[in-house]
Amino acid sequence: MTAPGGPTALLRAEALYDTGRYAQAGQLVAQHLATDPEDAEALVLLARCHHRSGAGPAALAAVDQALRARPELLGGWLMRVHILLAAKRYPEAEASARHAVELAPQYWGTHYALGTALAEHGEHARTPGRTVEAYEAARAAVALAPEEDAAHFLVGLTAQRRGDRVTAQRAYETTLRLNPQSSEAHNNLSLLRLRRRWFRRGAWTQAAEGFVASAALDLHDRKARYNLEAMAWNTVAGARWVALLGFVASAVALAWVPDGAGWADAAVPLLAGEAVVVGSWTGWAVWMARRVPPRLRRPLLLVARNCRPVLFMAGAVGLLGLYSLAAPALWSFDSGVVSGLGTPLFWAVIITYWVSRSALNRRAPKD
Repeated sequence: MTAPGGPTALLRAEALYDTGRYAQAGQLVAQHLATDPEDAEALVLLARCHHRSGAGPAALAAVDQALRARPELLGGWLMRVHILLAAKRYPEAEASARHAVELAPQYWGTHYALGTALAEHGEHARTPGRTVEAYEAARAAVALAPEEDAAHFLVGLTAQRRGDRVTAQRAYETTLRLNPQSSEAHNNLSLLRLRRRWFRRGAWTQAAEGFVASAALDLHDRKARYNLEAMAWNTVAGARWVALLGFVASAVALAWVPDGAGWADAAVPLLAGEAVVVGSWTGWAVWMARRVPPRLRRPLLLVARNCRPVLFMAGAVGLLGLYSLAAPALWSFDSGVVSGLGTPLFWAVIITYWVSRSALNRRAPKD
């Protein structure tokens, strides 16, 4: 029904939906359905509005009503797959996707829907067979529509789950060539690069850049933010070895100073220990400056500032490092006083490592 001098109610509803005003769009569609309750296309649009509004049961009821009115409506079946996946009803989603492929075997979207349903079902049920079939469905979607970035991303995801990292990396790179704004592709490609950080120069930096790009493109993506938190934690946790080396060096230097010795006798071992402490921290700082370019330092610092596991780990490492630097200056004090300061800090680093690591793991996104 056309409003006088204006667009149809459904066109206006589509426009509202595209701007994220799902409740208003749903109201317009409901008004249209009051006059034409069997309009299957309108019912699918209503299902989309309900789904975006978080009303899963209402969305499923609307799409099922649309499919009763027009059982061969492809858009209805694809929407049904989407709704069922969101509800984690994987077997039903898989069955709907298979029916969609039967209806339109030459349309890439049906193979993509089937591959997505199989991938999610396989991940949930821990069945490798479904992951293999999902990979084949994703490849079929790419063959039918090589310009669709979503199909390439699904190839990458399923290949990554199969352990084929070379294919996964190529697929993610193709996804980003077609759609540089794909936050998920940035994130997953960075995960692959992070695994190879010990074997390929610059892989760690590239992974960090990808996580930063992913987090910037999707501010609500907890995965990319968590990955950045994990990188920041690993950086400060890795520095514990430098702090422990400095602790040992200062302890050895103090042990070499004879009892009752003057500065002339104590100078050589103390300065040698101090040189080891300063040299090790200087080497670590130079290495980190080369590893983390200036453009990445601010994002990592912002993430670290709001992550307690990173802050506690950095605090423990920093205190032990300061003690190692200051300990040689305490050579004239009683050895019990010096060890009474250093031993608790040593164990604090060890304990903080395991406690903060456990706390960081609990921050990981559920999905």
